[in-house]
Amino acid sequence: MRLTSLLMATLACLLTACSVMPPQDFPREEQVDIDRYMGKWYVIAHIPPGPTKNSYNSIERYRQTEPGRIETTFTYREGGFDGEQKTMKPVGTVIDDTGNSVWAMRFYWVLRMQYVISYVDDDYQTTIVARDKRDYVWIMARTPQIDETTYETLVQRVGDLGYDTSKLRRVPQQPLDERSDG
Repeated sequence: MRLTSLLMATLACLLTACSVMPPQDFPREEQVDIDRYMGKWYVIAHIPPGPTKNSYNSIERYRQTEPGRIETTFTYREGGFDGEQKTMKPVGTVIDDTGNSVWAMRFYWVLRMQYVISYVDDDYQTTIVARDKRDYVWIMARTPQIDETTYETLVQRVGDLGYDTSKLRRVPQQPLDERSDG
């Protein structure tokens, strides 16, 4: 009986700790056109979670399978352009009343990660995905490379979100004509 109570309390704490709703003052897009956001995004730079700290050719692909449910396929090469290709397939759930800018990304049954679209440009060509813990962040674009001015502007935006931009890692991306995983 005591062990069951302890397990239930632990599970409740875990689920509470996995809350994905950022505080009101955390910057996020007011309204994201989910249909325009779907598709392929190249990771240009990131403060990565451990498994992707040495990724190359990182690509995030989104597809809405039903309203508010986002099928995600994340691929990357480990350690180099010829490294082993890795794939992750989390499922995103758009959180109600957030203008489609806050998602819960489910990697495992109980693990839901916060995914906040803090910025997307008017043409849906560049985006910043952040977390209010300021532990991970992704700068992404519709193309594998972006010009230096655009990159520096996005890095400044990441800094304005409260991140230490010295931790950003630029993800090596091959041009489209050299890719085997395009």
